[in-house]
Amino acid sequence: MKLLFPNDEHAPVLLADGAIVVGSAAGCAIRLSAPGVADRHCELLTKAGQTRVRALTDAAATVLNGRQVAGEVVIKPGDLLLFGRIGCRVVASELRSQPAPAQAAADAGDDDAGHTRVRMAMPKYLLRGVSGPTFGKIYAMVGVMSVGRSSDCDICIPIEEISRNHAKLQSGSDGVVVEDLASANGTFVNDQRVHAGTLLKPGDEVRFDTVRFLLMAPAQEMQRGSAARLEAPPPPRTSTTALWIVAGLVLLIGIVLIVLRYRGDI
Repeated sequence: MKLLFPNDEHAPVLLADGAIVVGSAAGCAIRLSAPGVADRHCELLTKAGQTRVRALTDAAATVLNGRQVAGEVVIKPGDLLLFGRIGCRVVASELRSQPAPAQAAADAGDDDAGHTRVRMAMPKYLLRGVSGPTFGKIYAMVGVMSVGRSSDCDICIPIEEISRNHAKLQSGSDGVVVEDLASANGTFVNDQRVHAGTLLKPGDEVRFDTVRFLLMAPAQEMQRGSAARLEAPPPPRTSTTALWIVAGLVLLIGIVLIVLRYRGDI
């Protein structure tokens, strides 16, 4: 198997037997310098063709198919991994001899010869827990996702106040549609109780009983940040003439003080 990064944050990575550390530190095999990526973020352990991902810190999220990784979890082709806000797709690859580094770099741009390379799309929305047992956890919004107390739910909230099948979330072009599944304690969008077909937009809050989540759109945030940097006015230039005037005044005052002291006036 190998990892493909859709936005070219890193070259494709072949998962050979051994351990690969992902993080922002210089010694990491997969170095990702981006907000939300810890120095030593997680570890990919491959043995006999099977790869497991293991989180190395609780301070930064490692998310597999919308669920935050706890302990070690097996990954397989088709899975989506998120390291903070950087995502990659796990794809199958043919077994072949290890290429030389130069050849590997040359082949990095091609997936399968003779086929059009399809750029993997990153999740448009992320749901971040801001209270309760899911505080700090991040879930990638992909397709239709279930929320509830049941361990089978895509977003499992294991407290008694949450119904076994509490709500359903469906990603769309403008946001995430929230549908309550006749839960006992209700589903709320921006503190308004909802039942079906309510659109959750980036920056909005959704609450299942008292457990709150915030919807984020990382791509839009990055675009706004780039636009703000482009539109920011340049810093004002300090006038050279003004500097010379100030320096001259300081020098003149110094000379006057020296003359007055010499004459005994001060």
